[in-house]
Amino acid sequence: MPIDDIQLSKFLSLVLRHKPDAIGLVLDPQGWVGISELIVKASAAGTKFGRDDLLRVVAESDKKRFSLSPQADRIRAAQGHSVSVELGLAAQEPPSILYHGTATRFVEAILSEGLKPQARQQVHLSFDEATAQRVGQRHGKPHIFKVDAGGMHAKGYKFFRADNGVWLTDQVPPEFLA
Repeated sequence: MPIDDIQLSKFLSLVLRHKPDAIGLVLDPQGWVGISELIVKASAAGTKFGRDDLLRVVAESDKKRFSLSPQADRIRAAQGHSVSVELGLAAQEPPSILYHGTATRFVEAILSEGLKPQARQQVHLSFDEATAQRVGQRHGKPHIFKVDAGGMHAKGYKFFRADNGVWLTDQVPPEFLA
């Protein structure tokens, strides 16, 4: 039975962000892997799809979780890695305010300790409240934090923008949260 696009997207997130070794993949230092190798190893592990399926999921994904190399022969997750990769993104000046969506059950700890990457490499921030709301809803009753990204940047904190528009930083101390 062919894999549907949602299943394929979840599978790609798993192997390109968190567990490449689950199917015998080795990501390069920037998180890239050859599309042909990915398809062969996925198939050998029981997840069958073709290049056209993969390209459709990459093109039609509303979250734009994946990036293709300029030659469209390699793929990587745009952000969200728990495995060590260096995406090679240049530090940028962020918008003055960014947003972070989470579940209300985490609010007290975040106000005390700030935002930390947890199992991921960096903290993910959204450009708009609506996106942060959608992210927060995935984890329970949502709470949206406003992040004083401009203030953080002025104090020397670095920000990076992933290919899919998600803003990344190493941490957000509590004094920059509202």
